[in-house]
Parts: sequence; C-alpha cells; structure tokens
Amino acid sequence: MSIAVLQKLCSQIPWCELAVLEPTVELALEIAREGREGRRIGTLFTLGNAEAVLAASRPLILDPLAAHAPARTHITDPNLRGTIKELAQLDGAFVISEAGTFVAACRYLDASGEHIDLPLGLGSRHLAAASISQKVGSIAIVISESGVVRVFHRGVIEAALIPELWLLDRHHPELGGRGVEDRPRGVEVLTVEPVSDE
Repeated sequence: MSIAVLQKLCSQIPWCELAVLEPTVELALEIAREGREGRRIGTLFTLGNAEAVLAASRPLILDPLAAHAPARTHITDPNLRGTIKELAQLDGAFVISEAGTFVAACRYLDASGEHIDLPLGLGSRHLAAASISQKVGSIAIVISESGVVRVFHRGVIEAALIPELWLLDRHHPELGGRGVEDRPRGVEVLTVEPVSDE
C-alpha cells in the first residue's frame, strides 16, 4: 500500500518517475524520523519543474549546492544524504529536478494563500508547499517538525505519511497500509475519560 500511493501519484503526472519520487520521499521520512542532533527538524522538498520553482523563489543565503556536478547531487547518491540532512536544518526549500538532481537549497518560496485550503494546524511551510505545487505543478514534500511527512500536488495533500508506520508497512506488508493516508482526513479530537475515585 505505501508504494501504491506514490505509484498512483506518479501515474497522474507525465514527467514523474517513481525511481526519483520514492527515494525523495524516503529521505524525507528519514529526516522526519531521525531529526538532527537530538531534535526534530522540518524542511521542504520540491520535485519537478525546477526552473519554474527557481523563478518563483529566491535564495535566503548563498546556495551550498551551487556549481556541484549533477552526478554528485543526485537523490540516489548515498554520499549526498548526510549533506542534505545537515542542510535541512537551514531555512528554505530544496529544489529537485524531474531527473532527481538537487538544483538548489535554502530557497524562499513565494507563496500565496489564494485558492489554498489547508487543514487547521498546518503552518507556513505547508502553505508554501501547497502554493508552489499549485502554481508550477511540482510535487512538494513537507517534513513537519511533528514528524509527519505530507506530499502535495496541485495545491492538495496527496498523502500524509508517518515514518514509523511507513517502515512497518514496507517491511510487514500484511499490515495493510496503515502507515499511509492517501487522502486528507478531518480533525479528530481524542479524549480520555476521567478516572473515578469510586
């Protein structure tokens, strides 16, 4: 079930390759699960339509990924993963091409809330992801400091992923896909009944 959500999303986007989307989502899930130096961190990846994303954003600092050979900045390069995890602590979004090459880091996305409908409780990083995915047709992957990874396309949440459940689902398929929500759900309030002294 977990991979089925990504396959379904990729099948709807002409330029999307599962061989690029899957390792990008898995890196996002690693960052959400591990954090950095004992604390949770949040960041944002955009995947696809890199030139349009660059045109709709601006650098926050000098780009630490600029001028590196594309082969050294490909999502499947195991040597790159640690670098991306370190850079994820900095503000701004990562821009990844359709081919899976990191084009830029630390980008401020020009976001607009117009025509964006997000569930309550999601902040500016989610708004930026929804907005850029709607504006340029890219996929946006948000790692929340709460540990949830959300995948956006065309301004809509396509999946909400919990890292630990994703891993269980990948290693124990008999669980039936409980680690993935393939559509957003309403807010649920959980309460605990007070314990009676009787």
